[in-house]
Amino acid sequence: MKNAWLLPEYVEDVLPPYALAMEGLRRRLLDLFAGYGYDLVQPPLIEYLDSLLTGAAQDLDLKTFKVLDSLSGKLLGVRADITPQSARIDAHLLNRQGVARLCYAGAVLHTRPSAMLNSREPFQVGAELFGHAGIEADRESLQLLTAALKAAGLDSARISIGHVGLFRSLTQAAGISGEMEAELFAALQRKDAPQIAALTGALDAKLATAFRRLPELYGGAETVEAARRELPALPGVAAALDDLAALLASQDGIALSVDLADLRGYGYHNGVVFAAYVGGQASAIAQGGRYDGAGAIFGRKRPATGFSLDLRQIIGSLPEPAMRPAILAPYGRDAGLQSAIADLRAAGERVVVELPGQQAHRAEAGCDRQLARQSGAWKIIPL
Repeated sequence: MKNAWLLPEYVEDVLPPYALAMEGLRRRLLDLFAGYGYDLVQPPLIEYLDSLLTGAAQDLDLKTFKVLDSLSGKLLGVRADITPQSARIDAHLLNRQGVARLCYAGAVLHTRPSAMLNSREPFQVGAELFGHAGIEADRESLQLLTAALKAAGLDSARISIGHVGLFRSLTQAAGISGEMEAELFAALQRKDAPQIAALTGALDAKLATAFRRLPELYGGAETVEAARRELPALPGVAAALDDLAALLASQDGIALSVDLADLRGYGYHNGVVFAAYVGGQASAIAQGGRYDGAGAIFGRKRPATGFSLDLRQIIGSLPEPAMRPAILAPYGRDAGLQSAIADLRAAGERVVVELPGQQAHRAEAGCDRQLARQSGAWKIIPL
């Protein structure tokens, strides 16, 4: 078959040493989450489509691959996001009455890339908190995200926060719904001023001005105060600004900024939303927020907040990882040699045994030292 090695567009292998770096980061993050009390779950790669795309997950429809199950005759979906699966597990399987903290790690698949240079097979690592509606839960998610970014070596990452509730309050006051609401939401995400102006041209002047100002309201605590002065005095707007002010006032080492047009998850999120960015990456490397009620379709309407990171994007934003150093050992059945190799591996060293006839390819093994017999003992010497 011609070009049988080619992969589909925006799908790629992860090669050494990047694969090892990605796996090491996955382990560090799951250990970090466990330290905060988050329990690991492993949802399946495929589910019945009506389970994956019900309720709050409907906006994932265009991203989801659909296949026909030859056993049941039903449509299956390949997961495009693990968060809805976590909501199903919390609502239908765990049935905890108090707060439930869940984390996960695994590949997801998208029908199209989320950005020009992104993979269609992101590797998601995330943490979700169910059962608490207060701002304290949102603050915990932001604290944990900050710790995760530091664990990944991204101390300079910036986190932008917004609030979908503010947008919803304005659309309700303006009587906007359905297709126009979705179009306006997307235009605000893009900060497309001409499109925002066109969509709001027939609205009440005060509300039209509010929508047009949202892309310009970004920065620190002063942004919240400016929004209080300039946006309509609606209860939903005031409550959203109170949430953002509370998060900014108690950052606890979290570097936050406000962007009232940095919205995401139309039909999914309903409160505080946030995203993390690093230099050199046009799209967010992590994103999350509040999505209350996602488990309602599974029998339990619970408050929820959380986030996920894309390990492929993170690894791509870091300096090229170094190959792990190794020790080259000769092939042989000598008991002393075998004991020395076993001891080195038990101590955490990487030991590569050079098989017969492979001396000419020694450089490919990536070793910087060798195990050699000197004065009757096996010793490590420079290669």
